[in-house]
Amino acid sequence: MNTQDQSEIFNGTAGVGLKDTRSVDGTDTRAIPAFVFGEELARLADHDPRIVVLTADLARSNRATDFAARHPERFVNVGIAEKNMITMAAGMAASGYVPFAATFGAFAALLGAEQIRTDCAYPGMPVRVVGHHCGMSMGFYGTSHHSLEDIGMMRCIADLTVVCATDANHLRALLRLSLEHPGAMYIRLGRGRDPQVYPDVPELVIGRAETVRDGTDLTIIATGSEVHPALAAAAELSEAGISTRVVDMFTIAPLDRDAVLDAALTTGAVLTVEEGNVTGGLGTAVAECLFEAGVRVPFRRHGVPDEHVPVGPPAGLYAHYRLDGPGIAAVARELLNSKGTRA
Repeated sequence: MNTQDQSEIFNGTAGVGLKDTRSVDGTDTRAIPAFVFGEELARLADHDPRIVVLTADLARSNRATDFAARHPERFVNVGIAEKNMITMAAGMAASGYVPFAATFGAFAALLGAEQIRTDCAYPGMPVRVVGHHCGMSMGFYGTSHHSLEDIGMMRCIADLTVVCATDANHLRALLRLSLEHPGAMYIRLGRGRDPQVYPDVPELVIGRAETVRDGTDLTIIATGSEVHPALAAAAELSEAGISTRVVDMFTIAPLDRDAVLDAALTTGAVLTVEEGNVTGGLGTAVAECLFEAGVRVPFRRHGVPDEHVPVGPPAGLYAHYRLDGPGIAAVARELLNSKGTRA
C-alpha cells in the first residue's frame, strides 16, 4: 500500500463505504456482543455464584458495567494492569471461581500471553480470557490496539481452548458453554457491532464447526466477524451459479478436522477467511489439517496479509483488505479461476 492509499483511507476519500451504518445512534445494544457480554454474565451469575468478572479499566467498552451493577461484590476493575488481571483470575479459579477477564484483544493476547500460558493453561485453570475489539476493529487507534496476531498466538498454547464469537446470540451460547468447559479459554470478540448470523441462541458444541450455508462448488471456512460477510459473498456467488458452502469455524483450538476434510472432499475447493494476520491463524490451521491428511484441493488463506494495517475507519479497512462481502466473493473467484475451476 502506498502513502496515497493510506491518506485516502484516513481522510475518507478512498471511494469505499467508510461509514458503518451499524454505528449510528439508535443501534439496538441488545444485539451488540460487547454489550451482551456483561448483561449475559450478570444473568448467569444470578444462579451461579462461581462467576466473577475482571476488567482492566474498560468496563464501559465491554459493558462489564452491566455485571458490576447487579453483582458488585463479584466485579473487579484492576486498572491498566492486564497481566496482573490474568494472574489474579488464575488465583480466583484456583479458589473455585470461574473468572472472566476482559480487555481489548491486543492487550489480552499480546500483553498477557505468558500469563495465559503459564498461569491459566498449564495448570488447567478455568479462566476465560475475553479479548474484545479484536482484528482491526479499533480502526483509528492503530497498530498498538489492533489484534491481528492473537489467533495465531493463542492456538499454539497447549491446553487452551480458543473460540471466536460470531454474533450476539452466538456469544450468549459460548458464555453458557464456558461455565462447565474444562481448562482455560480464550474468547475472541469482534468490534461489538457484528451483524446477526444466528437469529436465536444456537445449540453449539465446542470443537464442532457449524455449517451455516450448504454448497457444492466451494467452501468458505470463516470465523468470528467474517462469517456474516462470507454469507454475503456466498449469496453473490450464487448469482453466478457458484454453489458455496459457508462453515462457521468458531472453535480454532481444537480445530474441527472432520468439518475441514469433509468440506474439501465434498466441494473440492476451500477458502478460509479471518479478520487477522493470515500467518499462523485459521488459514494456517486449516492448511495444516489438509496437508497432514494428504488432501490436495484448490486452497487459499484470506485475511490481513503479513503487514501492519494503516490507520483508518474499520469499514474502510475491511473494504481495503477485501474482507467485506464483495471482496470475499472476488477472492473466491480468483481461487476458482486460478485452478481452472468454473467461476
